[in-house]
Amino acid sequence: VSIESPVGYTVPSDNPFVDNQDARSEIWVYGLRNPWRFSFDRITGDLYIADVGQNNWEEINFQSADSLGGENYGWSNMEGNHCYRLGCDSGLFSAPIVDYHHSNGECSVTGGYVYRGEALLHMSGSYVYGDFCSGTIWTISRITPDDWDEALIIESDLQISSFGEDEDGELYVVDYAGGIYKIVEDISFK
Repeated sequence: VSIESPVGYTVPSDNPFVDNQDARSEIWVYGLRNPWRFSFDRITGDLYIADVGQNNWEEINFQSADSLGGENYGWSNMEGNHCYRLGCDSGLFSAPIVDYHHSNGECSVTGGYVYRGEALLHMSGSYVYGDFCSGTIWTISRITPDDWDEALIIESDLQISSFGEDEDGELYVVDYAGGIYKIVEDISFK
């Protein structure tokens, strides 16, 4: 959707559903249940979407910068990589790059950012995200187009409601109780 057009609000002619009478022309992707933060990698333009699940699974969805849009991420047939409804066919949907179960006290994914700062070079290019209930923070890094590596960063006592990014690409964690913490070298907060 363009709001900077000389004529005001317009839908770009290359949106994936612009000529589809069964869908709104503004739609870029669908099949998300409750996206809780999304961000674009400031270097590659890739899109990361944290999607809160219904009962059991949280997920991170990915869209490469060269996508033409129109991806179906599966909700309400899939929850993460798992059938939510009987008879679902996972091959019809764009699978998440990572999903995790609620069994370890996790309950609600909070999306973050791809780390592009200079203080934590070992995290460069990794997407950072967390869980509201457990306070756990992870990274996920793209190894190949279809292979991702997930790593645990820290198990905190925070209720992670958001992440922030400064102009240098350094990352911050926002706690529901009101604190803002910078992620630093020893993977603690200051």
